[in-house]
Amino acid sequence: MTPVPARRDDGVSEVLIAEDAIAARIRELGAEVARDYAGKDLLLICVLKGAIFFLADLMRAIELPLEIDFMAISSYGASTDSSGVVRILKDLDASIEGRDVLIVEDIIDSGLTLSYLVRTLRGRKPASLEICALLTKPDRREMDVPVRYVGFEIPDRFVIGYGLDFAERYRNLPYVGVLGGEGA
Repeated sequence: MTPVPARRDDGVSEVLIAEDAIAARIRELGAEVARDYAGKDLLLICVLKGAIFFLADLMRAIELPLEIDFMAISSYGASTDSSGVVRILKDLDASIEGRDVLIVEDIIDSGLTLSYLVRTLRGRKPASLEICALLTKPDRREMDVPVRYVGFEIPDRFVIGYGLDFAERYRNLPYVGVLGGEGA
């Protein structure tokens, strides 16, 4: 267990993944993506709002020409558990037909939201469609979602920071922490 940093982050009971570990893993992921997509027409799709921090750092670590687009989907609201009801809040601005698409996601929990997103995007006929997730919780998976690139596998804890939120708070923390009082 890593102690909570000296600055007081109310609501954080423990640091699960430190800022420097996140940065190092993202550099590794960027190198893998650059190798795998060399010579391809790469489009990164960021799942808002949580993945924006991950996208910004990941795209700088990918030494290839690339484009980005954004989608906003929701299944949580102000709860710590997915509602199971997925809504598209913001759709893509451009067509993905014939493109090599990499979905950039902050966390895969039950897999329900991402499974819905993958089905939706496959219907738009990309040349390829893969997933890059900063975090995954295999113990919570209800839907099998093939993830090509994984930053970290984590235990079934409600995490915040580095883009992840609870009721829109804590996104700005530079590390991934456990929400205090979540009891896991």
